[in-house]
Amino acid sequence: MSSAAEAGIKRRERKERYVKDLLFCLEKYKNILIVQCDNVGSSQMQKVRIALRGSGQLLMGKNTIIRKFVRELIPSNPKLESLLPFIFGNIGFVFTNGNLRELRTLIVSNKVPAAAKTGTIAPNDVHVPSGPTGLDPGQTSFFQALNIATKIEKGAIAIINPVHLIKKDDKVTASHVALLTKLNIQPFFFGFRVSDIYEDGTVYSSNILDITQELLTEKFLAGVAKLAAISLAIGYPTKASLPHIVANAYKKMMAIAIEADLDIPAVKQFKTALAAAPAASAAAPAAAAGKAAAAPAAAAAAPAKKEEEEEEAGMEYSLFD
Repeated sequence: MSSAAEAGIKRRERKERYVKDLLFCLEKYKNILIVQCDNVGSSQMQKVRIALRGSGQLLMGKNTIIRKFVRELIPSNPKLESLLPFIFGNIGFVFTNGNLRELRTLIVSNKVPAAAKTGTIAPNDVHVPSGPTGLDPGQTSFFQALNIATKIEKGAIAIINPVHLIKKDDKVTASHVALLTKLNIQPFFFGFRVSDIYEDGTVYSSNILDITQELLTEKFLAGVAKLAAISLAIGYPTKASLPHIVANAYKKMMAIAIEADLDIPAVKQFKTALAAAPAASAAAPAAAAGKAAAAPAAAAAAPAKKEEEEEEAGMEYSLFD
């Protein structure tokens, strides 16, 4: 058998094995994390596979094969149709039935530092710190070409101010790479990035996983408060406004009972509080008035004493005159 025939057989066997694994994962797991695999090496991918053992399974493959196989399964499982628009680019699938947020944290936390490469898109901002670089003064012209202010400090080039060298999503140039290489800086961290989530037929952005239970509760309570305010304003009773309607009616009833001097047990505590309130309010102004009266007296005494001293000083001056 020729080598070309053997290669064809091996290729077909790999394809059949991959389709079998994909079918097994689609039947066993309900949720899929769609991960972007740009600049991810094989060793790093193997570390992620090991970390996912027991909680999920990472499956990579050609998009054409995945799309073809998913289309064949749509008649028996229509939910898979929502997955087709997201099968493009350098992606992989992480199948799981576990906690999606915890699994996403596990995946994205596995990152490795990497040097800048010409022509790549910067995944984050790159800043060059100020201070000594360890380079000899003969390379000052290199920094001048990049408009980086430097000085000579202890026989080496030192950067005067921090430099924002590359902005996020900008293309890395050869000058950027040369400078970062000279300074021995690896500015980027590459790893898997979870872009979307497939959950039992529904696909949504992975940012949804950042919503916590506390945030949901806060948003819900804010919505209930707005609904209650609108219901009270238009006079339409709802479950949200009913507690406020009852509370307002109770306040009005208590006000009428106190004004009419009705002897109702529920009113006694309010009468006691109202009786104690004038005494407390009267005591506070009296104390304030006492302090206010004492202050002018002290102020008047001080000028009088000062005038007396000035008189004595004047008399003493006239005697000598």
